[in-house]
Amino acid sequence: MNDKNSSAPSPTHVPPYGSHLIRLSLKEWIVAAAILSVFYFLLPPFWNRLEPLNIGTDYRIPYKLSEDYWIFDRYAQQSAAQGRTLIVGDSVIWGEYVTPEQTLAHCLNQINGAEFCANLGVNGIHPIALAGLLEYFGNALANQQVILHFNPLWMSSPERDLQIEKEFRFNHPKLVPQFYPAIPCYRATFSERASAVMERDVTFFGWANHLRVAYFDNLDIPSWTLEHPYADPLTTLTQPHFEPSRDLRHEQQSWQVSGIPQQDFDWVDLSSSMQWRFFQKALDTLQQRGNKVLVLVGPFNEHMLKERSLLAYRNIKNGVSEWLQKNKVDALIPEPLPSELYGDASHPLKEGYERLAQTISQRFPNKITLSH
Repeated sequence: MNDKNSSAPSPTHVPPYGSHLIRLSLKEWIVAAAILSVFYFLLPPFWNRLEPLNIGTDYRIPYKLSEDYWIFDRYAQQSAAQGRTLIVGDSVIWGEYVTPEQTLAHCLNQINGAEFCANLGVNGIHPIALAGLLEYFGNALANQQVILHFNPLWMSSPERDLQIEKEFRFNHPKLVPQFYPAIPCYRATFSERASAVMERDVTFFGWANHLRVAYFDNLDIPSWTLEHPYADPLTTLTQPHFEPSRDLRHEQQSWQVSGIPQQDFDWVDLSSSMQWRFFQKALDTLQQRGNKVLVLVGPFNEHMLKERSLLAYRNIKNGVSEWLQKNKVDALIPEPLPSELYGDASHPLKEGYERLAQTISQRFPNKITLSH
């Protein structure tokens, strides 16, 4: 006869409730934390040794990698180490209507007969985002020669200046201030804002974003595998695509041939412009790091402006010029190019870059040199 009481487990031997089958001891937790820490802190820098980034002649960041700030950081580091003059700005510097062999950087190099300049233009990088790019991913820009471009187009409407209260989608939202100062038209959730801060401030998350943009079509791996059910993610990681964009994004023809009409832009006041305020911040960041900065303003396509808009733009241009002079900033505000040398409101065509490079070389020959 069995004694039921003797076969029942003692209450002292009943394990506490838990959803996991395996439980780690304190010692095992410490070992696991140590392994994860090594992975967390060492893998991102080690990855740069495995991943080739060969910046040959006339390199520019591929268009599809415009939001891969990890690549911008690496490209800036390599260019700075070579002592080049670093040309920073938006698609005007990147070369929206031209090939890599026709950009401002190329034209300056051609005039000087050597690879003195690096094209650090990033497509769509308005001044508010540019300030964030330089602050979080531009540490290599220190004690260098820098040409910083200001495109007045970003002040041509309250929407472009990001002043409006209504939600408005804009480029590079991860680079703008996430919590303070507030961007009125930015409607990201708390989770999205916190994620952006983590990618900017924590190397591991910045590296993870790089993998997502550069290898997985800007998707997380589960989403990417749904789009590519037969592809191997590990194989994809061995196939970097960092070649410079050589395809033309637009036909090389003037705005008039393209049929773009004259514009009546609703310019914002310089005193209330968010884009201008953050451009000043970007300039201050570069100067605080010991860079010798030449500010290049425009040249904007004034031929494309209707009379009222042209008057408002010239007031802005005069205000920008006065501020730069007052603060003793080396600056070039060239006269507008001939009308037929613009592809749209702000982007020169090939010959426009050649003329602009001639002007810079004649006015500031000491800016186009190797810094060491």
